[in-house]
Amino acid sequence: MICLIDKKIVIEENSYLEKFFEHNRKHEDYIRNRIYILASILVVILITSTFVIIKEVNKIEACTYDYKDKLIRFHVIANSDSDKDQKLKLKVRDEVISYLQPKLENSNSIEESEKIIKNEYKTLENISKKVISKNGYNYIVKVGLEYSNFPAKQYSSVVLPAGKYKALRIIIGEGKGKNWWCVMFPPLCFIDDQNGIIDEKTDKKLKEVLTEEEYDLIMAKNKNEVKNLEFKFKITEVFQNIF
Repeated sequence: MICLIDKKIVIEENSYLEKFFEHNRKHEDYIRNRIYILASILVVILITSTFVIIKEVNKIEACTYDYKDKLIRFHVIANSDSDKDQKLKLKVRDEVISYLQPKLENSNSIEESEKIIKNEYKTLENISKKVISKNGYNYIVKVGLEYSNFPAKQYSSVVLPAGKYKALRIIIGEGKGKNWWCVMFPPLCFIDDQNGIIDEKTDKKLKEVLTEEEYDLIMAKNKNEVKNLEFKFKITEVFQNIF
């Protein structure tokens, strides 16, 4: 009698264990399926996002390929990163911009602006040397037009993507310090930096120089659009560095 009872208990225990393990298997299968579904969704989202980003990057690259040759940027490179050299760089910048502003503001093309700048090489060098000497230094100065790499940069409501641009470069001394940049033509160096205002004349010149698509690409209508453009161009810059 005792043996029968023990046997019955064992059978019941085995049955319980089988149900327990079966329940666990079903639960594990459920969890596994959920993980598989979530992973699949994430993969689809990742692939779709990558496709959208690549498409947008290609669009930006196609649009910016031509317009980068319609701008002349300004690049001033300090001798070093010391406070004195950085302050000196800004003083050179101010004098050069003050001199070039009236000469470039009436320019109607990049060719005309380029010609004006090249004709002023010696004067720009002398202006820079005068500022440097006045502040107690004897650094050499190099002035020239050449292509340089620029990061994405905001000028008021205009945001320019990163890339190589033709630039007026002024290198002070060893040129190992942080640099300063703006756009000489169209004249975005001369906007109201404090209030972030692009005057009607500059805006009109941008529209004349750029195609409608190029203008719309870099011009933001409000602060939110500025942030969106900066983010978009930063993503483009990352993809360009990767590929």
